Amino acid sequence: QVQLVESGGGLVQPGGSLRLSCAASGSIFSIGAMGWYRQGPGKQRELVATIRSGGVTNYADSVKGRFAISRDNAKNTVYLQMNSLKPEDTAVYYCNAWIVARYYWGQGTQVTVSS
Repeated sequence: QVQLVESGGGLVQPGGSLRLSCAASGSIFSIGAMGWYRQGPGKQRELVATIRSGGVTNYADSVKGRFAISRDNAKNTVYLQMNSLKPEDTAVYYCNAWIVARYYWGQGTQVTVSS
């Protein structure tokens, strides 16, 4: 069974930065697109950013210019660098990956932006 494990969440003040990591492990032959999603309290899960296997990226309008997604294919890992954080960024962040004809999800990591 493929597993995705996120790390790097925590409490940060407005204007601060965090870097999230998500490492895939298990029976992996190749990984297609990877992405980050988030779900705030009382809200639906929404896309934050995606990155194709070749490096093409896409961002939600709300995070453009502040967040950056990247990946290390040799480590089967995707990252999300979050800068200039705002209270509205508070959410559980989930990573996602296309592996062997299906999408896998991580367990999520809490990001709280508060003074």
